[in-house]
Amino acid sequence: MDFNFNIDWSTIITVGSVIILKLLAIIIVFLIVKAVGNKIIKRSFEKVTKRDEISKGRAKTLEALTINVLSYVLIFIFVVMVFQVFNYDATAILAGAGVIGLAIGFGAQGLVSDVVTGFFLLLEKQIDVDDYVTTAGFSGIVESVGLRTTQIRGFDGTLHYLPNRQISSLSNHSRGNMRALVDIGISYDDDIDKAVTVLQEVCDQIAKEDDSIKDGPNVLGVQTLGASDVVIRVIAKTENGGQWAVERKLRKALKEALDANGIEIPFPHQVYIEKK
Repeated sequence: MDFNFNIDWSTIITVGSVIILKLLAIIIVFLIVKAVGNKIIKRSFEKVTKRDEISKGRAKTLEALTINVLSYVLIFIFVVMVFQVFNYDATAILAGAGVIGLAIGFGAQGLVSDVVTGFFLLLEKQIDVDDYVTTAGFSGIVESVGLRTTQIRGFDGTLHYLPNRQISSLSNHSRGNMRALVDIGISYDDDIDKAVTVLQEVCDQIAKEDDSIKDGPNVLGVQTLGASDVVIRVIAKTENGGQWAVERKLRKALKEALDANGIEIPFPHQVYIEKK
């Protein structure tokens, strides 16, 4: 049995050439649009950062997010156009993508919750890179804010990866000036007015030396009457992140001043009675 195949090579070559040219055109347009889009996004965020409308950390986060979204959209359009070149129905592709997306949505509700929470964290400016925050049982410095996870560096160096859905409540300690607070006890036998005067003189001197102090330090007076001491409270407002250093400096200077003026800082004593 003889089979005669009449192949029109010229037609195949022509059709193949057209398809290849279309694919090359789609690829070139895809690369150009992606490059131009990325450049526009980067320049836009650079301008916004220079005008101090948002912080550098937030600008970097939003810039990366916008570039990723643009890439996903362009890839989807690219795939649809490639299928159209081969005469596949794009409507069926979109319908199939919708069904797949719905199935993924039911199977990844936690992921969707992470993305939604992350979106509102960024939109409402609740948190930013380098902020000192407390959330989900962790305290530390924010290193990254994403749509799915937030990274917080603990003070012991541990990096915590928190799914955004766990951030149900958030305390941001980095908004505005911070408070430095020192409680120091003196003996009941000492003159309270003298102690307050000595402490305030030290506070005034530290205020002149430390530029991170925005207000005070001021001696508020007697805070509590303890079992063996009279507790005097000192408070100051400092620039963000400077409160711990100011507290350490105050404790050292106040203790030295009390010692120099003969004012006792009570501490527990143990009395041993020798049995005969």
